[in-house]
Amino acid sequence: MLRRWRICAVVMLAALSAWGLIYAQRPFKEYPGREYTDFPVPPDWNHPSEWTRARLRVPGQYRGYRGDLNWTTDYPRSDRHLLQGIRRLTKIDTRSVEQVVDLDDTDDVYNWPSLYAVEVGHWNVPDGQAVQLRDYLNRGGFLMVDDFHSTREWQVFLEGIQKVFPDREIVDIDKSDPIFHTIYDLDDRFQVPGAQYLYSGRTYEKDENGRPEHWRAIYDDKGRIIVAICHNMDLGDAWEWSDDPRYDERFAGLAYRIGVNYWIYDLTH
Repeated sequence: MLRRWRICAVVMLAALSAWGLIYAQRPFKEYPGREYTDFPVPPDWNHPSEWTRARLRVPGQYRGYRGDLNWTTDYPRSDRHLLQGIRRLTKIDTRSVEQVVDLDDTDDVYNWPSLYAVEVGHWNVPDGQAVQLRDYLNRGGFLMVDDFHSTREWQVFLEGIQKVFPDREIVDIDKSDPIFHTIYDLDDRFQVPGAQYLYSGRTYEKDENGRPEHWRAIYDDKGRIIVAICHNMDLGDAWEWSDDPRYDERFAGLAYRIGVNYWIYDLTH
């Protein structure tokens, strides 16, 4: 399985490199975040590489509730810890910094094979952005959403994703699905809490509807996951706080394994 993955990954990465030559990618740019405004940039941030994780910038639902900075939750500390983990755990030549991507009706989003969106329980997807996101995903793109909790935030997420795919069903991912077995066999998964766990001792957030965790997805017509939905969990916080000894390693370890599996699945399926 690992040998097959390496062959597939080489082919896919070569194709992506060629694609990048056709469409000029926008350069790396930092944005002020809700939590971090002066996070150190790695010394090798501008070295050429084959892949990076793109963070999707989507407007927030309420400008009065953290406004349009919802998308910056855990940014960029979480992103850069994750990218270092993928460097260590795979043979992908990964960039050390993330890429912020907009659905702005240009071709830029099509340069990035996978997107990550956070706090989608507070997003507000404009109609035009929903159309472009649908086109991106139908062309073979991949979206992972994370860090939203309880029934209310689920309903807000639904409002946005149903603009993107009004006719596609959201289903629970079966344990046998390749996304749980691409690199690591992840049959035994559990709720990954955010940093609030450090002082509350609870793995869930908001209210009792913040549990259990849900591993869900939207599939395309060929049976490939195109939207991976991590509800009632906070993988972003797990990556962000993975260097803090107070944060339980078993949560961080699962978060990294999920990240590796999801991104490798995208590159090989």
